[in-house]
Amino acid sequence: MSLAKSTIEQSFCMVFMSSHFILNLVGGAVTFSFTPSAARDLQSAVDQLMQRLKLVANKAAPGAGKLSPQQSMEYRHTGDVFLEIFCNPNIWPSPFAAKVLITVRDERIRLTTEAELTRLIEDLNQYLENI
Repeated sequence: MSLAKSTIEQSFCMVFMSSHFILNLVGGAVTFSFTPSAARDLQSAVDQLMQRLKLVANKAAPGAGKLSPQQSMEYRHTGDVFLEIFCNPNIWPSPFAAKVLITVRDERIRLTTEAELTRLIEDLNQYLENI
């Protein structure tokens, strides 16, 4: 009986994890339904943001020419919940210091907070590996 329960729990966890994105925040985590295609779109937006952050970081190097301001990342996804992720690459000294502003909302609740960009990337990679 214990083995059967364990197998059922593992199956539930695999199904739950494959359709839900766990986003770790500075003081907790939020979990919501997220599709693989939405995750790949977010990954593409984050990759572009990383390139912009690297340009800004290189601008600070001695002898580097003046760089025009880089475009902010404004990712939006509407599914079971509305997800918005925003980051201005011009205010962070490096990609490793960058934080993103996150809003997750539906008709009953709205969560607005910030998260470390590196943590968002780790969570996104873990989600995509498990689908």
